[in-house]
Amino acid sequence: MSSTTQTNTVSTPFFSKAATVAQPGFSRWMVPPAALAVHLCIGQAYAFSVFNGPLTKLIGVTQSAPDDWSLTTLGWIFSLAIVFLGLSAAFAGKWLEKVGPRRTMFTAACCFGGGFLISALGVHLHQIVLLYLGYGVVGGIGLGLGYVSPVSTLIRWFPDRRGMATGMAIMGFGGGAMIAAPLSVILMNHFKTDTSVGVAETFVVLGVAYFISMSIGAFAIRVPPADWKPEGWTPPETSNKMITRNHVHIDQALKTPQFYLIWLVLFLNVTAGIGILGQASVMIQESFKSTVTPAAAAGFVGLLSLFNMGGRFVWASASDYIGRKNTYYAFFAIGAVLYYLVPTFATTGNIVLFVLAYCLILSMYGGGFSTVPAYLADMFGTAFVGGIHGRLLTAWAAAGVAGPMLVNYIRAYEVANGVAKADAYTMTVHIMAVLLVIGFFCNLLVKRVDAKHHATQAQLSGN
Repeated sequence: MSSTTQTNTVSTPFFSKAATVAQPGFSRWMVPPAALAVHLCIGQAYAFSVFNGPLTKLIGVTQSAPDDWSLTTLGWIFSLAIVFLGLSAAFAGKWLEKVGPRRTMFTAACCFGGGFLISALGVHLHQIVLLYLGYGVVGGIGLGLGYVSPVSTLIRWFPDRRGMATGMAIMGFGGGAMIAAPLSVILMNHFKTDTSVGVAETFVVLGVAYFISMSIGAFAIRVPPADWKPEGWTPPETSNKMITRNHVHIDQALKTPQFYLIWLVLFLNVTAGIGILGQASVMIQESFKSTVTPAAAAGFVGLLSLFNMGGRFVWASASDYIGRKNTYYAFFAIGAVLYYLVPTFATTGNIVLFVLAYCLILSMYGGGFSTVPAYLADMFGTAFVGGIHGRLLTAWAAAGVAGPMLVNYIRAYEVANGVAKADAYTMTVHIMAVLLVIGFFCNLLVKRVDAKHHATQAQLSGN
């Protein structure tokens, strides 16, 4: 009797996958806020540039001293973070599926928050390697784990609205910078003294705050019971839509042409947008030199951020109705036309069409991020989608290098060869248009996954 009682009273470990299974009566609408609690934090990555100026004045305080870091030295912090985002998301995919979202999200909280604390120490000691390690490596791992784990959970809770669900969370990633940028400036001004720019203290506050918020999200997250589906919902017929009822194992997905085609689809869409996003302020000022002030250019960047964020929700939600493949057709076709026309808008002085074109392009850039998890779930099923999505994010890491390099180096080459700065982006945006045309045909080649790749019952049971 005592042994039976002892067995029944053994509790499930809090961080185990089994402990996150929702009980009867749990509302799936509690999951998006938990996902947002993580994505709004890690979205801070898009606002890291607000620290670049102050970090170049740690010693000089009011102006850069000879021993202060240069912008080129600091630029590697963000690049490392994006690279380790892609790598951690790729290599931790199997672990995520094994241990569940709670442990993964809490690990993300420790890494992302801890990365800020390591970076604060690096600022205090003026050791750039600690910023590379802290925000770049450790924080980047937190970015990757925090990015994929809520998304895969949302897809399982919303099989009827996959696009909308992932759009909600990934919109948070796009919007996180809108909170982080002004908050960081406020904190640096608060901690600033005659001998300090206030960056180290700001890193500590942000690290603690992000750890708490992300931990709340991790503790609140739940996964649906096996074979759960929304009340009254019937899975769509697969004969006329590219939505499978089967599942493909993570490792097997890498043996399908669909994975690499969708990898290229994401890579090309992101490459075409991310390089322009990083040069938006300079680009509009050089294109409309006599009419656009630095303040107006900053407003343009803010507007692009709004469309980047809004596009993540709007386009992903629209994909629930028009289909994931058709959504990407729209990204590539409309984007290619707009990129081709942008130089004409600049040379004719039509700033309204110039701004509208880039706003729409950036909405599709953001929409590409939020639509691809649902695209993967349609193609490979939901059982292993978190891990598959993680591996696909290597496309983001690659595009994060390729996009800025294309924009920066081609522009530099054009200017060095006597092309006016206002015209130096023409070749660049036309190359972007060509990349989007290539993406259109990659998307065209995506077909149903062959049945030979479907997971066996043993593989599903071991998930």
